[in-house]
Amino acid sequence: MLKIFFAFIVIVHGLIHLMGFVKAFNFAEMSQLTQPISKVSGIIWLLTTLLFLATLVLFFTKFDYWWLIGVVALVLSQILIIQNWDDAKFGTVANILILIPVFIASLNVLPTSFQNMYKAAVQERIRPISDNSIVSENDIAHLPAPVQNYLRYTGVIGKPRVYNFWAINSGNMKQSPKSDWITVKAQQYDFFDEPARLFYIQSDLFGVPFDGLHAYTGNSATMQIKVASLLQVADAKGAKMNQSENVTIFNEMCMFAPATLIDKNIKWEALDSLTAKAWFTHNNITISATLYFNEKGELIDFSSDDRFLSLDGKDYASYRWSTPVKDYRDFEGRKVPVYGDAIWHMPEGDYTYAKYQLENIVFNSKEFTLLAN
Repeated sequence: MLKIFFAFIVIVHGLIHLMGFVKAFNFAEMSQLTQPISKVSGIIWLLTTLLFLATLVLFFTKFDYWWLIGVVALVLSQILIIQNWDDAKFGTVANILILIPVFIASLNVLPTSFQNMYKAAVQERIRPISDNSIVSENDIAHLPAPVQNYLRYTGVIGKPRVYNFWAINSGNMKQSPKSDWITVKAQQYDFFDEPARLFYIQSDLFGVPFDGLHAYTGNSATMQIKVASLLQVADAKGAKMNQSENVTIFNEMCMFAPATLIDKNIKWEALDSLTAKAWFTHNNITISATLYFNEKGELIDFSSDDRFLSLDGKDYASYRWSTPVKDYRDFEGRKVPVYGDAIWHMPEGDYTYAKYQLENIVFNSKEFTLLAN
């Protein structure tokens, strides 16, 4: 809704500047402008119109620096308004309304923006992959039967081992059990040679944009959220956050990169023909999870009691966490579930807080990619 309002203001405000051009060249009578306007000034009025329209086009085509054109348009517009203050002073209100999203967008160029922090952390970890080892039947021989069947089903046998992936997700999230759903867009990189997870999310609430960064690098995990790139509303970290992200990264190994499950540091136990339990250790933190499969060999659910729920990034509660998935699709010859839910199983009832759709995934990515929201 705010995008439509922004577009409306830019179009109307931009076209109003044509009046100065029309008056300067005597194309029509412009009684609204009582001051004389030179032809040179008229060209500037026209240029300002074109800059506002260009700003809008670049905004909708998601050009990173659309806001820079907007700044030039706003500066020229305000100079013209000041020169014709009695006739055009109310244009200042429109300029202020346009300035707000322009200013917010400009903050993304700062090194401290989540977008640039995400980019820097990913680029630090992407490196050429020298090991082209292929996953073989011998590599999966130590795994429980249902896990072996899953790896065969997903097509990892005979393909290179996975050292990282880049993924794009879209979907809906809830901030609390009683809150409304919001639409989100997320992109992430997971690394497995030296485990790390970088998850960048963008959305808006009541039309106000916010973004967040989950970063699990080295031996610590953080989860930060800012509204309008200015106001930080969440900053979760600490031992419980580290443990929770251990669960998350292992979950994504199971869901999106099952080739990584051959790691000998993962301990396994077969519970029955369709269920297996795993213990994953990273940073001296061991978590456990139960994996559920169907007769086809698909992983259909993952649950763990080792992840913590925090609604504010400060207080944590322990509940069972599960991620049922479905709708397997082929990516680069590997089958991956493209739809999933994330659920907290609370005493008062299940709290489904996320529904995601996997849009794309690239295995063993060699370069950084950032998609504009």
